Amino acid sequence: MTSYDGRAVLVVGSGTAGAASARALLKHGARVTVVDQKQTDALTALGDLGARIVVASGSDFDYLGLLSGISDVVVSPGVPPYHPLAAAAVAAGIDVYSEPELAWRLRGPDAPAWLALTGTNGKTTTVTMLTAILRAAGYRTGAFGNIGVPLVELPDGLDVLAVELSSFQLHWSSRLAPEAGAILNLADDHLEWHGDFAAYAGAKEAVWRSARAGTGVAVGNADDPRVFAALNRAGGPSPVSITLGAPSASSFGVAEGWLTTPDGQPIIEAARIKPAGTHNVANALAAAALAVAYGVPVEAIRDGLAGYVPEPHRNAYVTTVAGVDYVDDSKATNPHAALASLTAYPRIVWVAGGQLKGVDVDELVRAVADRLSGAVLLGVDREEIAIALARHAPALPVVQVARTDDGAMGEVVAAAARLAQPGDTVLLAPAAASKDMFHGYDHRGSAYAAAVRALTGGHGG
Repeated sequence: MTSYDGRAVLVVGSGTAGAASARALLKHGARVTVVDQKQTDALTALGDLGARIVVASGSDFDYLGLLSGISDVVVSPGVPPYHPLAAAAVAAGIDVYSEPELAWRLRGPDAPAWLALTGTNGKTTTVTMLTAILRAAGYRTGAFGNIGVPLVELPDGLDVLAVELSSFQLHWSSRLAPEAGAILNLADDHLEWHGDFAAYAGAKEAVWRSARAGTGVAVGNADDPRVFAALNRAGGPSPVSITLGAPSASSFGVAEGWLTTPDGQPIIEAARIKPAGTHNVANALAAAALAVAYGVPVEAIRDGLAGYVPEPHRNAYVTTVAGVDYVDDSKATNPHAALASLTAYPRIVWVAGGQLKGVDVDELVRAVADRLSGAVLLGVDREEIAIALARHAPALPVVQVARTDDGAMGEVVAAAARLAQPGDTVLLAPAAASKDMFHGYDHRGSAYAAAVRALTGGHGG
């Protein structure tokens, strides 16, 4: 456990992670400065607790002066490596890290184990599956990290943690080394933050830090070539893989329709995994592999997965209207996630668009063009999707909705309903982030579901 008593620590940002970090540091005796772009209620509250508050507005702010005498910088997840304050701190040789890394450094000798996972898609589904499994086994646990309560503010009495970690959090880590770590998949995402794919993937691989040191277990998806290649480089004793193919001596897989352990024990029928889709079978296998690494018996894994209740906005059925199913997968915020969703249905009117984050959608559109019976596009980068559709599905009817106000989703759903035929699925799988028009993917998904229900006066068809 690192001692922070008397250390001068700068916390960048006063959002959920930043405020929690500042409170934890003050509790452990640090001299805390919190900097943010504007005065907030959170900053005021931290000042009342004893933190020094700095509002950094304007491009000419003296970041080097702010770093004088600082020994550590704790950054909020959205602070990229090129942020002037983060870059100046790194150049000055100051230790820069994230809230999960701070939580790791604050761990005491009796701290609960961490079972962590990352990946481009499926993180929250898998971490909540893992939580359900651990609870079925009788452990006091919860889902933490990039979901739920910050890791620096854990409740007392936990046995083991199910930890979701983003590439941002892992980039700003150096000691964090979960007892078992999994990478679900790797695809182009957040390239504007990391700079390139190699940096993005390298950040993800930090979840295997303990395996590389020979003290932990690395789990990876053998069906994802990028993950499998990285797993073979991870080192450490006995890496474990997952596959939708047959299991092997070191791989969880699917045999005769059952999720199966490496030693051949059947876990649960693949058809019982929720939400639907082969990508969620892979997520369940990853959760099972992490649970087995912690010693959870197969019976508890079966019970946990059988009783699992999916998180909202993840391939969630809304209702059926005039023979057309409406599905909300607003959490599909990049092309890789959208592909998994789009391949789960035979005929689709695709609702897509938003912030593409510098990622190309051409390959996604080419892969799913033959499944589409129409498309409705919204958001700031909708034209990029329209261009790809014109290239790969030139005869496809496409509607673009330019408006961005509260009524936009109603217009989107009405257009999709006009394009859809009985037997089609109208699928919100945006392949893009949401904050050009919505507070987040959950707000977007709720707006979609509300607009769908409005088609029948609030009742299913």
